[in-house]
Amino acid sequence: MKRLISLLKRSAAVVAVGLAVVSLQPTSASAAAPPVVGGVRAAQGEFPFMVRLSMGCGGALYTQTIVLTAAHCVNGSGNNTSITATAGVVDLRSSSAIKVKSTKVLQAPGYNGTGRDWALIKLAQPINLPILKIAETTQYNTGTFTVAGWGAATEGGGQQRYLRKANVPFVSDATCKQAYGSSLVAAEEICAGYMAEGGVDTCQGDSGGPMFRKDNAGAWVQVGITSWGEGCARAGYPGVYTEVSTFAAQIKSAAAGL
Repeated sequence: MKRLISLLKRSAAVVAVGLAVVSLQPTSASAAAPPVVGGVRAAQGEFPFMVRLSMGCGGALYTQTIVLTAAHCVNGSGNNTSITATAGVVDLRSSSAIKVKSTKVLQAPGYNGTGRDWALIKLAQPINLPILKIAETTQYNTGTFTVAGWGAATEGGGQQRYLRKANVPFVSDATCKQAYGSSLVAAEEICAGYMAEGGVDTCQGDSGGPMFRKDNAGAWVQVGITSWGEGCARAGYPGVYTEVSTFAAQIKSAAAGL
């Protein structure tokens, strides 16, 4: 594996949409942050495109029938009815939760654990909620981003019942490489976090969830997919996210044929 052993993918296996962590992705070599470490609880309806996946990952509605998540959250491509997507709520135990089964999965072609960390999950029926558009250029790959998820709130902690959110600033490739060296695939990944002090990050169970910001029209646009990092919210180690704009054309084409 090219990742350092101390690095873990930010996914966690759970039972259905339960809250107990069972294990990290077995083949992962990068680290994930909690239900957004250093974050606060999101309001109901604040991020209607957020999806919780039953294997212990997050995701976002790319269309009303397709969820965009991380490649390391799924096991290859093909027909798959074993994943349950939960949406429409911040409280995973809410009786109002919308739950839909998967029908197919498409893992990024050529994914081998390093870079290309994106995947699409086709749903059995539409989830009639707003979608999250993706960045198609690098225009929005800067500034301050929002991250959200049901992952751990502290490194090594358990999954959360309520959706949490936090803001993290862009970290340049050059600065991020100081932390991760050759493990960072700069052409395919984007970093964000507080380098000097740490304290805010995504974590285990947030994998596959979106990193997003407002576009020039004031609408949310997804610029990253939670992927990996050294521990959670550690000083000197920002979170690493799949750079969505790099794969926008591939994602669009794949979704059209799913």
